Amino acid sequence: IGSSMKSVGEVMAIGRKFEEAFQKALRMVDENVIGFDPYIKQVDDKELEEPTDKRTFVLAAALKANYSITKLNELTKIDPWFLCKMRNIIEHQIIMESLP
Repeated sequence: IGSSMKSVGEVMAIGRKFEEAFQKALRMVDENVIGFDPYIKQVDDKELEEPTDKRTFVLAAALKANYSITKLNELTKIDPWFLCKMRNIIEHQIIMESLP
């Protein structure tokens, strides 16, 4: 089994924390993706409601636009634990972007 099982849409990634494994998994799915990138797609509530291959990046954009975990849970039905972990990635990205 390889790290990317594209025929069935699966990935396997190992990290010390969820955030690390999630970033690795996203990079395995598409070699042009650098991770949980909020600049790939625009925020769109309709796209958040539909589970598609691009929803992850709409979710990143929504977190960057300060959508609440509660609102995202209502739109996506994704467990708040996962949404909080994804928010951590975006918060760290914002910190890194603000550095000189």
